[in-house]
Amino acid sequence: MNSQIQPIKFQTSLLGSLPRPKEILQAQRKLQKGEIFEEDFTQLVIEYTEQAIKFQENLGLDIITSGELGRDNYVSFIARKLHGIRMMSMIEILDYIEDKEAFHEILDILDVPAMRIKNAICTGKLGFRNGIVVDELLWMKKFTPKPIKITLPGPYLMTRSMWLPELSKKAYPDKEALGEAVIQMLTKEIALLQQHGADIIQLDEPVLTEVVFSEGKTRSFMCAALSEKKDPTDELAFATHLLQSVVQKVDRNISKIGLHICRGNWSKDESILLKGPYTPLIPLMEQVCPDILFLEFSTPRAGELSSLLENDTIRKKCILGLGVMNPRTDTVETKESMIQSAKKALQYVSTEQLWLNPDCGFATFSNRPVNEMDTIIQKVSNMVQAAKELRRKYV
Repeated sequence: MNSQIQPIKFQTSLLGSLPRPKEILQAQRKLQKGEIFEEDFTQLVIEYTEQAIKFQENLGLDIITSGELGRDNYVSFIARKLHGIRMMSMIEILDYIEDKEAFHEILDILDVPAMRIKNAICTGKLGFRNGIVVDELLWMKKFTPKPIKITLPGPYLMTRSMWLPELSKKAYPDKEALGEAVIQMLTKEIALLQQHGADIIQLDEPVLTEVVFSEGKTRSFMCAALSEKKDPTDELAFATHLLQSVVQKVDRNISKIGLHICRGNWSKDESILLKGPYTPLIPLMEQVCPDILFLEFSTPRAGELSSLLENDTIRKKCILGLGVMNPRTDTVETKESMIQSAKKALQYVSTEQLWLNPDCGFATFSNRPVNEMDTIIQKVSNMVQAAKELRRKYV
């Protein structure tokens, strides 16, 4: 089964998530309290996933995502998908954090009640159930004939966010051993996704920028990275190993493999989010060498395109999924501004190597989307129109 992705110039897609409807949020809370069955929650998610797909089709997007509607956030939903993981609130996690003062500071910046935020923590040996996101893929296959992109938390994000030494060491001696188990889980998942015809498999690794831009801080909840961080050089080597080990399992004749990196998506306040060019991450990108790099570029915090695209390997071997809109702002980027961003990238890459997308998803935590649907519609519509105009210009 080969990928449906066609060599169309300036293909468009979301990065993954859409705001979750209030009905799903209510059902999610009831599920956590044991007031409804898992099957009832799943059926509700399926119904709204179909609506999310129609929404994307109506806007004219080329590649469709699920909207991630059944996930409580971009990584901790795996607690419902794998054995050996416990969903814990920030209040519960605080009991196991050594530097409680620094942790409180992070929560204050986040400005969300600690009981409302949960994270998946490794408390036992990881075990594979029936798949992590393959269910979303199967639903999508029923609802759309268009190419499908399925999104997964990357292996480094999963490992960092799940590792809480006092609890996790009961199952694994160190974070590296947990990482090897994560590789096994994702390898099994990718095999299932390819078996069922995923056109693009996107690994999300926002925590990579926390490694190189956090100015010596040991933790940043921005990426759910609760565990201790080693020297950046060692951390990047570890992340590279994890990503390479997973990416090399992908049959590129069946699916394209994408890597998404951003600088945080939990606040509308740009001043408190990480900033810096992709330069420190270029060696990792070169070695992992995904088919597509879905990158944040609409914010000045991302640095200049030249800092990335002057690299021969990336420029020649990777498609650039160019972030042309900021999902956190209420300002609607114009079609013209997106076209200008694309033209800057075309100084380095061919028209076939340039796709358009938002910088990140539109929903980070389930009960805290970063934008409203009316604004999202305007932003995405302008992006689709920008792609159409670019195709006319670069026939």
